[in-house]
Amino acid sequence: MGSYQRGKLLQVNANGLYCEQADVYIDPWRPVERAIITHAHADHARWGMKYYLCHHHAKPILKLRLGQDENVQGLAYGEEVTMNGVRISLFPAGHIIGSAQVRLEYKGEIWVFTGDYKLINDGISQPYEQLQCHHFITESTFGLPIYKFPSPFEIYAAMNDYWKQNRADGYNTVLLGYSLGKAQNILGHIDPSIGNIYLHGAVANTNEALASVGYHFPGERVTPETDRSKIVGDLIVAPPSVADGPWLRKMKPYRIAMCSGWMQLRGARRRRGVDMGFALSDHCDWAQLNQAVLATGAEHIYITHGYEQNYARWITEQYGLDAHIFKTLYADSEEDIAEPKEDVLEPKEDIAEPKEDGRDSTNKGLETEKQTAE
Repeated sequence: MGSYQRGKLLQVNANGLYCEQADVYIDPWRPVERAIITHAHADHARWGMKYYLCHHHAKPILKLRLGQDENVQGLAYGEEVTMNGVRISLFPAGHIIGSAQVRLEYKGEIWVFTGDYKLINDGISQPYEQLQCHHFITESTFGLPIYKFPSPFEIYAAMNDYWKQNRADGYNTVLLGYSLGKAQNILGHIDPSIGNIYLHGAVANTNEALASVGYHFPGERVTPETDRSKIVGDLIVAPPSVADGPWLRKMKPYRIAMCSGWMQLRGARRRRGVDMGFALSDHCDWAQLNQAVLATGAEHIYITHGYEQNYARWITEQYGLDAHIFKTLYADSEEDIAEPKEDVLEPKEDIAEPKEDGRDSTNKGLETEKQTAE
């Protein structure tokens, strides 16, 4: 371990985002000894680490997805651990249940890595907590001015209206959303008095794991024994990977909606082959990104997955901040995240194959790049 250089507490290497002083990685994409995990989505929480540290609400999901025998330590928000003099703590990121920003402090220098995050309270996730720091590492999934999301509570009301109308017209309603995050937001705000609620196995498994830390959501798991002829005018919550597959076709007749921030884009609904799109996102939109960056007071900003080049140029030119790009292997899209493997969901004949994110897993391009205004 070399001597510490200010401004170099966190760096990207072939394994992930690394703190050499503490000898720990954050959300690594290759197996390492010790990993801090910001949240349990598959592009940030990968198999193969010898030790995991996460918020204690994310712990049961990590064990569900990675294995019950994995060495996972849970930490409360604001609780601090010290690794070779580096003070490390987790704070709410507002992304999904158990998501966390990672704060690292060493010799008076403070770094914050957001992981995925949003500033708007969705009514389920612990709301984002604004931190002050010298160095701020932010995602940029929706880092363009065209992205401006409505209140999630407006979307929840629209979802209930959509279900009511479909039921009156004699259709089931299918809401597609990632099994960790979107599904819980939907279920936490859907009106169960409208009809029965049915869950794909990936959603049901996630809900059962979250029940162990106090979260409870409505819905009945669909099993091979479920009499699907009795599912009439009801709601089905499932991941996007089942669209057009045999599992979903057995639920006909239905109208289907995608729940994603990408649904704000013109043509997105048509491209996904759905009847309705709800722009429900668990990421920051453009205004939230700018608000978060400026509120940190940080002079050094590092941009990860999304619109890295565009957003780094913007904050350099608009705000005069020192902007860099961290090349990572996190998913750029809300829908690029692979669902858990089939063997933790339902019998194989009922499950569509999870989609890969199509990313290059080589070392190419993992260096830090300085982004300056042209």
